[in-house]
Amino acid sequence: MTQRAIKSEITGTVWKIDAQPGDNMDEDQVVLTLESMKMEIPVIAPETCRLISVLVKEGEAVREGQDLAVIEHD
Repeated sequence: MTQRAIKSEITGTVWKIDAQPGDNMDEDQVVLTLESMKMEIPVIAPETCRLISVLVKEGEAVREGQDLAVIEHD
């Protein structure tokens, strides 16, 4: 099993965390939602995986390139 981080593609605020550590995620399933300039941007699982940890909290400001969550996949 390989672990890797899901990174933020924008600067914004964590609006909602949609998945919990331990969840099995399908490719393109929403892990969390960011808000930037009054737009909601979903952060999706890049592949079928298991969510290991969420590294941010709802309401937290994040910057582009910041690690948001850790996933594990085959």
